[in-house]
Amino acid sequence: ASLASGADAATAEAASAGVLVNARIHTLDERHPVAEALAWDRDGRIVAVGARDEVLAKAPGAPVHDARGATVVPGLIDAHAHLMGLGFALMQADLVGARSKAEVLERLQAFAANLPDGAWLLGRGWDQNDWPDKTFPTAADLDAAFPARPVWLERVDGHAGWANSAAMRRATRDLGGDWQPAGGLIVRADGKPTGVFVDAASELIDAVVPPPDDTLRAEALRRALAAAASVGLTGVHDMGTSVADLDLYKRFADAGQFTLRVVAYADGDAAALDALCRSGPYRHPGGRVRMAGVKFYADGALGSRGAALKAPYSDDHGNHGLLVTPPEKLLDGMRKARGCGAQAATHAIGDRGNRLVLDDYATVLGDAARSDHRWRVEHAQIVSVGDIPLFERLRVIASMQPTHATSDMPWAEARLGRERLAGAYAWRRFLQANVRLALGSDFPVESADPRLGLYAAVTRQDLEGEPPGGWLPDQKLTPAEALRGFTTDAAWAGFMENEVGRLAPGLRADFVLLEADPLTAPARQLPDIKVLSTWVDGSRVYDATAR
Repeated sequence: ASLASGADAATAEAASAGVLVNARIHTLDERHPVAEALAWDRDGRIVAVGARDEVLAKAPGAPVHDARGATVVPGLIDAHAHLMGLGFALMQADLVGARSKAEVLERLQAFAANLPDGAWLLGRGWDQNDWPDKTFPTAADLDAAFPARPVWLERVDGHAGWANSAAMRRATRDLGGDWQPAGGLIVRADGKPTGVFVDAASELIDAVVPPPDDTLRAEALRRALAAAASVGLTGVHDMGTSVADLDLYKRFADAGQFTLRVVAYADGDAAALDALCRSGPYRHPGGRVRMAGVKFYADGALGSRGAALKAPYSDDHGNHGLLVTPPEKLLDGMRKARGCGAQAATHAIGDRGNRLVLDDYATVLGDAARSDHRWRVEHAQIVSVGDIPLFERLRVIASMQPTHATSDMPWAEARLGRERLAGAYAWRRFLQANVRLALGSDFPVESADPRLGLYAAVTRQDLEGEPPGGWLPDQKLTPAEALRGFTTDAAWAGFMENEVGRLAPGLRADFVLLEADPLTAPARQLPDIKVLSTWVDGSRVYDATAR
């Protein structure tokens, strides 16, 4: 694909005004919802949207780009993602979709063939729910193939890891006994660790994995940016951005190489939030990178039974999940965020985790709960139906990921029982309660491709069309609602509604050319609609014809 890779090329193209004609443009601007032409100035700001002749008249001499009848939508925004995580995932063993432990081992052996002797074998994406026995794996499953090389494999949800014995031997703390780390779980059998570490327990192995150097980190970011552009993403809300991540983004932006618009959220109550509190919100002069919020964690994930539930898991008697951040520490972090004027976004998946966050938000915001604070709950996957109105009462955004529903649907009822599904991935119930939905993917937990998110939102089916009619079909979104969740509502959730999310004069020229219209195409075709090109600030950052 064509991707601006140097400062001179990127800056030259970004500084060029232009006009796009011969298009069907969904502006998502209520005043002028459909147009046939679009013009922007040298600063990448839209100057006109409308009929071809009137737009051309407002941009005399500007280069004209023929869309050849393509559909144009505002740049797609992923409201919850992990940019560096995607880059590193693209450089590790890919275990997504492996249907058995045997297939995992086959993929690992193929990947390890190109590693230096003694190097750690890292991978991500395994999911025991896709395997015949659906039980957690063990170190023994890896040891025969890798007796000496340390192996550390992140689960698909990012909330558990699987180590072999060589990796566990490198841990700096004795893993024996019956102790458990706060906010985590070492899975044990007869008192011995089996090799699976859930939530905070994963830090015991993460801490001894050699950290990536600057060269590797830069390569990961380059790969992530290219991958995002290729699927039509012009914006990402980066959840859990460290000081080092932000510094890398700044360097790329300074060099004209940052081909995405990122709203970054600091990685909890740590150094990045401290910097926000000292200096206030960060905005790069080029407009591509900003940080004004912080991301916290309340609980774990459903797939690894770490989501905090009010009642025990239906398939694991006595297990209520995990609060990965001690409640008092979580509340302190939220108070700090409010004192600094930072927007809080908190991961909550289980019904207990969600209620805890809502109660904490009510406590911290107090009388300001009806102000325009735009605090967020990330995922809001399993919510008691009676708690959904609290989102509206507190003016809290539900930041949700449609493909989580279609990934989890084969086993969610086993985890929760039928009754709790009433508030599971309940997009329609949130909309009916007048709660703003911001949609994303949580990549690399799910694919970064927003076309899959649009498809999941309107069908609640997998790519094979199962189940017929969709899973919990009363919670489907319309195509227009789904597109709004990935554009205007995602922009609003990041305080960017006056910059992006629509195509209107004064806003940035972030847009995507598609081969078919996502608002009128049969739902079954949504995953296959071709991305023809992706534009940020009127600069083409991806071109399918250059592949």
